[in-house]
Amino acid sequence: TLGTQTDYRDGEAQTDPYSPEYIVRSGSVPEILTLATLTWGRGLPAGQAEMEIIDRIREKHAWEAALPPTDSPSNVAKRLKMMEAMERKEWAYREEEIEKLQKLKMEVFKKLLQRREENQNKLDAVRLKNHWQNHQKAKDEKMRKIQHDCALMLRKLIAKRKNWMGKLERRDIIKEYNDFSSQTYAPLSRIGFFPDSNSDYYAVKNFYLNTFAGLCELEESVQLSVSQMKIKTPKPKFTKTGYIRKSGRLEAVLAEVHQ
Repeated sequence: TLGTQTDYRDGEAQTDPYSPEYIVRSGSVPEILTLATLTWGRGLPAGQAEMEIIDRIREKHAWEAALPPTDSPSNVAKRLKMMEAMERKEWAYREEEIEKLQKLKMEVFKKLLQRREENQNKLDAVRLKNHWQNHQKAKDEKMRKIQHDCALMLRKLIAKRKNWMGKLERRDIIKEYNDFSSQTYAPLSRIGFFPDSNSDYYAVKNFYLNTFAGLCELEESVQLSVSQMKIKTPKPKFTKTGYIRKSGRLEAVLAEVHQ
């Protein structure tokens, strides 16, 4: 089907093209043998660079065919001159190729340097951020210590201002118990008092409340009239004629409202 041909086509499973064996006849030099170094994936299929190489090989073959023979001194001089010109041309081409390679290497080197610089900038930014955070923590800790010392000094100054004459004051127990914000009723934890540690001190611990035997003994000691209550229903206030009085109806309404 169309879907199967699209998912499993031959192009994805194709290996290197098959190259059959060949025999070169004596006296013949096929042009394709000049491209024997090119293989599939390494020059084949031919691109722009391979086409330039093929054109240069053809030009060189045409130049070799156009060389004059070495049968006379003039032809020899002409041949040497043509060979020198070809050699200069070859060297110029090689220099051009070297410059191209150098430019490519320079571009790759620039990209590597740029990537290295970006990575270094990221590392520097992370280090700077960590350094800044450490400085901020030290600053906050220092500010907290300064505020704590300031509060401590203010409390000392307030206490010193109360006794600015420097006289010794005796403890006034009546004043302490009269003031509900004093140390007697609300002691501070900074002087060593922690009310949560003595929370069980005020808990009621009694034999009659915490044990089953105590509960049974307490129940036996209570009078029967306390455990079994008797409720007497009020009698309606009827008149001699069988009607409820107005005051009785009012009391019934008030009792219902109260409930």
